[in-house]
Amino acid sequence: MTSVGADTLLHDTESCYHCGSRVPDGTPWTIDLDDTSHPLCCPGCHAVAHAIVDGGLASYYRYRTELPERPGERRTAQAETWAVFDDPGLQQAFVHPEGDEGHVSTTLAVDGITCAACAWLIEHRLNALDGIVSSAVNLTHHRLRVAWDPSRIELSRILAEMASIGYTAQPYEPDQAQTRLQHEERMNVRRLIVAAVAMMQVMMFSIPIYVTEPGQLSPDFHALFHWLSFALATPVVLFSAQPFFRNAIRDLRSRVLGMDVPVSIAVGGAYLASGYAVIFDVGDVYFDSVTMFTFFLLFGRYIEVRARRRSGHTGNALSSVLPMSAIRLTDTGEERILPASQLKVGDRVLIKPGHGVPADGVIEDGESSLDESMLTGEYLPVTRRVGDNVTGGSQNVESPLVIRVTHAGKDARVARIVDLTDRAFASRPKIAQMATRMAHLFVLRLLFVTLGVAAVWWFIDPTRVLWVTLSVLVVTCPCALALATPTALTAGHGQLHRRGVLITRAHAIETLSQATRVIFDKTGTLTAGQMQLADTRALVPLDDDRLRSLAAALEAHSEHPIARAFRPFRQATVRASDVVNRPGSGLEGYIDGRLYRLGKPDFAAPDHHPAMPDDRQWLLLAEAGEPLAWFAVQDHLREDAAASVDALKAMGFDVELLSGDTAGAVGELASRLGIDTWHAAASPEDKLARLKALQADGETVVMVGDGINDVPVLGGADVSIAMNGATDLARTSADAVLLSPRLLRIVEAIEISRVTRRVIRQNLIWSVCYNFSALPLAAIGVVPPWVAALGMSASSLVVVSNALRIGRLRGPLATGTAPRVQAEPA
Repeated sequence: MTSVGADTLLHDTESCYHCGSRVPDGTPWTIDLDDTSHPLCCPGCHAVAHAIVDGGLASYYRYRTELPERPGERRTAQAETWAVFDDPGLQQAFVHPEGDEGHVSTTLAVDGITCAACAWLIEHRLNALDGIVSSAVNLTHHRLRVAWDPSRIELSRILAEMASIGYTAQPYEPDQAQTRLQHEERMNVRRLIVAAVAMMQVMMFSIPIYVTEPGQLSPDFHALFHWLSFALATPVVLFSAQPFFRNAIRDLRSRVLGMDVPVSIAVGGAYLASGYAVIFDVGDVYFDSVTMFTFFLLFGRYIEVRARRRSGHTGNALSSVLPMSAIRLTDTGEERILPASQLKVGDRVLIKPGHGVPADGVIEDGESSLDESMLTGEYLPVTRRVGDNVTGGSQNVESPLVIRVTHAGKDARVARIVDLTDRAFASRPKIAQMATRMAHLFVLRLLFVTLGVAAVWWFIDPTRVLWVTLSVLVVTCPCALALATPTALTAGHGQLHRRGVLITRAHAIETLSQATRVIFDKTGTLTAGQMQLADTRALVPLDDDRLRSLAAALEAHSEHPIARAFRPFRQATVRASDVVNRPGSGLEGYIDGRLYRLGKPDFAAPDHHPAMPDDRQWLLLAEAGEPLAWFAVQDHLREDAAASVDALKAMGFDVELLSGDTAGAVGELASRLGIDTWHAAASPEDKLARLKALQADGETVVMVGDGINDVPVLGGADVSIAMNGATDLARTSADAVLLSPRLLRIVEAIEISRVTRRVIRQNLIWSVCYNFSALPLAAIGVVPPWVAALGMSASSLVVVSNALRIGRLRGPLATGTAPRVQAEPA
């Protein structure tokens, strides 16, 4: 049998010569080879086949012994991979009824779409499936809307079919905030388009009236142009300018005058006066000013909204980070795919390479690198091993991991981050409140000034009253004043978040820029918080393993970094109950009915005074007040701790170390970092007293900490910053949270805060100077309404553009130049 004959057996007259698929009736695509015309099923096969033959590779067809493996056939059997999306409970969130025939539909977010050919391929492949009612690809947003009959085909089959042709898809269901933002953006674009088209047409009708001498334009054309302008300006006022009137009514009802009040008066007054002039053929018309003013104001607001959406907080944050499905392991080790929202604390989850972590947990098996850039801003993957914590939303890079879930769903860290961000955006700093009050008072005074100007011009020249009044209202509209602060704050928030600093309270940016002193805790702050047990000194004839297991049983109930040092010594048979954490002192609890304490000597054994073996950090274990053993724990200095301290000093800050550890350990660390002011053995009450004393002397204090014992001082500081590994209570009490483990992020946060405050001051100065300089020019009648509209819009765009400079900051901002030190025992 010849090779050509073998190839011929692979096909029949109804199959594609390239891939073997069935050729639809009437298809025009063919390939000529060896004086024979062979049918092809689609343009894709037609293009590939001709590329092979024209490239001199026709022997590929002559000598092949089997057809190429079809991705659809290979992947169809793997539809169970997508079976999680067939869960009725999960589908309630994104699958909706379609028509009255029992059909359903959904919108899928599709990866990999690049051109119209991709859309054609997706629709062609899906529409060929039995049970598909319709499919349509949105090329702009890379989304696919598909409708199907659930009794004939399942969603998992659709997703598997998409994956088989190289397009990974998942349900797209934005949250309410995202839906509202998208709807508002669409409406803003429509209003802007209507205003732009009407403005151009009205100007076209107005120019002949402006450039011709009186009497040159016939009365009929004059009236026609006015009526056409009236017709074009009406949708602008009723549709495009609708938000101005709606917001003005809201402001009047709440008795807080905003910038939309003078805008509405200007637009509405000019439109009504011009309409009266056209209908009764008396006076002048200002439809060109109405449309131009509306367009420029809408354009400025559109740019501002886009900037805020790009730099600040947007909806759909949680659903875009956490994966929708997870692989849960049963007690027998079997894999079960289920929605990530159904995970519970204690579940064992398998995370394959390339998959996202669906919940917070602790690694029980495996070692791999995790990409945590979505949460921390650090783009280099970090290595995680057995016993390490992992955060939901991270991406597994290398090897499979098995984790035990500790927090899932709304309790996951990423969910708490979103809640903290919402809290920050729900409140406003003092400078923003001041700007709002300024805008309110300015509008109130502007209305009185406008009435005075109108009254004066009524006696000077009644024919110019309307357009002079209109110019005053428009040119002095406090748009720039109202935008000066929120745009800068939004850009600052976005820049800080990208650098791994989450602002949780609105005043933090303003206060950070005015701080004078930075106070650091030691353990878990200047040190990495990766404590290790360095030494055990028994004081009674007990085995060291037994002593360590007793201490580990108590520390199992603590979130302090010291607890990690005892984690390897936990024993399932030794458990502590009724454990109480005494912040700043230690732990106490019952083991086998006997009271044990672990911590500072005066807490563990108040009636005894055993001498510490040396200057290291030691913990004393005692049973019913009787000392049992000393435990030496050590930590490692963060690699950028020295550079951070030096950078803060270079910026003019007083740096202080305030810790509850022993004087020897604290003093040694302070000496290595060049910190002159330090306090050791400080209880939470001592730390708070020190903070109050500094504030009484006029200091603005930034406190950086991570533990439960730091909660009081974090709450009392002018600005408090919690480390990325801080306890939940510390993160909740802090004004800012580091998502990154780098201390230099604090230096960058202060730099960005200073830049943000500087931009806010620039914006406020610009807006005030503009309004006070433009007001007299408009009042004396040298600024026509269209120039007033242009000037007002230009001032708003200047403010927004200046604020956007914050979002364009790139590279490290730390001013310290001290070399980084290698991590050493602290």
